[in-house]
Amino acid sequence: MPLPHALAVLRPGEPFPPLEEAWPARSPAPGLLAAGGALDVPTLLRAYASTIFPWFSEGEPILWWSPDPRMVLDVGRLRLYRSLRRAITRFRADPACQIRIDSAFSQVISACADAARPGQNGTWINSRMQAAYRALHHAGHAHSVETWVGGQLVAGLYVVAIGGAVFGESMFTQISDGSKIALAALTAFARWHDLPLIDCQQNTPHLAFMGAAEMPRADFARHVAGLTRRLAPRWSFEPVYWNALLP
Repeated sequence: MPLPHALAVLRPGEPFPPLEEAWPARSPAPGLLAAGGALDVPTLLRAYASTIFPWFSEGEPILWWSPDPRMVLDVGRLRLYRSLRRAITRFRADPACQIRIDSAFSQVISACADAARPGQNGTWINSRMQAAYRALHHAGHAHSVETWVGGQLVAGLYVVAIGGAVFGESMFTQISDGSKIALAALTAFARWHDLPLIDCQQNTPHLAFMGAAEMPRADFARHVAGLTRRLAPRWSFEPVYWNALLP
């Protein structure tokens, strides 16, 4: 298949191309927008606020993406199927079980990088990416939602957050339903704080099963533009937040 057009190669600090220049769905790399640039905090914030995210393997240049359509979870439409609802109810009632936010961000991103994923050889959460998101965490714009059982971190996920916009990145689990409980906790947090959407980036059967759906990129960009201007919530988890999900 011929390439749609030459890929923009950015110098550090250079603006991103318009989203419309991302490679289209019927191309070798749908959503690919640019290469190069930097992974510093200002660049990452500018990228996410424009619905752009980095994704590249070890040894590759930085690659920037903005697929159309975009996979997005409307927090009011999380699918709580019966077994997951029971698992959350048991977790919530067990004093040995706890949801924490940002108590072990570095551990979570390392565990996400090490998690085996069907059909993938290696990880895109390489050393450069981990360093970049740790810096974003220290700047207050990346957060981990963690599943703890018996004082042990057993599952979790991490997100990028700008104002009221939340961008999901990756998750891991060492127990059955652990990452789904973390996603449910993030959804409860979002509902409690009136954060309407969680970006899921790419369409996967797992995300679709959980209730995420595709949204035209232009619509998603309009939502993000408004949400990033909102005041950010305090990123911590209180047990009462479960009431927003399971009254």
